[in-house]
Amino acid sequence: MTARFGIALDTALHLVAEGLAVPDRHALVAPSLLRSQMVSKLYADVRAGRMERAEADARLDRMRGLKIRLLGDRVLQRRAWAIADALGWPDTLDAEYIAVTALQADAFVTLDPHMEKAAARFVATASLDDLLTG
Repeated sequence: MTARFGIALDTALHLVAEGLAVPDRHALVAPSLLRSQMVSKLYADVRAGRMERAEADARLDRMRGLKIRLLGDRVLQRRAWAIADALGWPDTLDAEYIAVTALQADAFVTLDPHMEKAAARFVATASLDDLLTG
C-alpha cells in the first residue's frame, strides 16, 4: 500500500542513525525546518562528545539521501500556529510537523509518545514499522 508519511525530527534522526531505508512506494514529508534542526542536533552531539564529527557527517549525508519533500509555506505556518495554540505549546516548531502532515500526508510518525498523543488530536498516526514496511 502506498502512503505519504509526515515524519518528526526524531524519526528522521533514527532513520539516518540506523541507516534504515523507507520503501520506494512511500513518500515522506516534513517542514523545511527539519534540515536545520537536524544539523543543529548533530552539531550539539559532536560538541558534547556524544558523537564523532565523521559520524555526524555520515548521518548528514544519509539525511540528504532521504527522499523527503520539505515544505514551509504560509498555509503550513498558519496551521502550525493554530495547532500550537490549541495545544498550549510555547512555540510552533513541533506543530509544524503535525501541520505538514495535516496538509500533505496520510499519517504522522514520531518516536515520542507525547508528540504522538498530541498529533493524534489533528492527524492519523502510524508506527515506525508502518513506515518501514507499510
